[in-house]
Amino acid sequence: MSNLDLKPPTTVCGGRTDVAAQPVRDLLTGKDVPLGESTVVRRLLPNLGRRMVGAWCFVDHYGPDDIADEPGMQVPPHPHIGLQTVSWLHEGEVLHRDSLGSKQTLRPGQLGLMTSGRAIAHSEESPREHARLLHGAQLWVALPDEHRHTEPRWEHHTELPRVTGGGGLSATVILGELDGARSPGTTFTPLMGADITLAAGTDTRLPVHPDFEYAALTMSGEAEVDGVRLAPGSLLYLGCGRTELPLRADVDSAFMLLGGEPFEERIVMWWNFVGRSQQDIEQARADWMNTTRFGEVHGYDGPRLPAPMLPSTPLKPRGRTR
Repeated sequence: MSNLDLKPPTTVCGGRTDVAAQPVRDLLTGKDVPLGESTVVRRLLPNLGRRMVGAWCFVDHYGPDDIADEPGMQVPPHPHIGLQTVSWLHEGEVLHRDSLGSKQTLRPGQLGLMTSGRAIAHSEESPREHARLLHGAQLWVALPDEHRHTEPRWEHHTELPRVTGGGGLSATVILGELDGARSPGTTFTPLMGADITLAAGTDTRLPVHPDFEYAALTMSGEAEVDGVRLAPGSLLYLGCGRTELPLRADVDSAFMLLGGEPFEERIVMWWNFVGRSQQDIEQARADWMNTTRFGEVHGYDGPRLPAPMLPSTPLKPRGRTR
């Protein structure tokens, strides 16, 4: 998914200065952002109150939207560097195309994982014949410096491990590891992502890693996470220091749990790029507009997305902090 903001700010992320070393309960409010002709997303990361959770640096939640008489998601070809995109659906379908030649329709419960590495371009759209409802999340993971120039790749995983717990908990492990179950998706830093459903009446505890920071994104229902009841589309930052996470639900509910070791490297994030300096961003923008570095996405019915103008005041990442 692309950041379609015509004036995207430069965001400096990473380091440990804003990582909560102890458990906290910070509820973050998202920002509505138009995405194409008929889709509005709730942007939850980066946020004024939180830039990253582990290596997770971007979170959009969308739907459930009735697109029966609408084109649905229509995101033209656009570029990425220095990150991974994670596509996750609860309802509907999304057709992915990229400059590697990949063409794949994603469906609920399937992991679409794209590693941009040094450069890739892709498009995302609802198929011409699509389901009535569209509901899901698009997330980005920042790549560490030693892997940010890796070769681009596309992964599609239809079989993902599941975790079941007492009291009506069921979890699909999207990335990383949870309670001994590990996703086949490629990761480059210690992190995890899981889709967790709680049946009505659930009252349980989920084991978690004390060195990870966590956040919970409610997808449906009203899950109660560590005593905080969450409406759909809200993000609760939980900090570090837990060995287990109390979970309750009075109605059938679902949420995504995101976590990871705090990302120590400072990064610069602008538009669809994650770099380490303003020069990285400027070069990527120039290459998208003027060279073939990102390759071509074939099959999308429309022009590719032009890059916005760079901000007049460049920002540089500060040094690594501990």
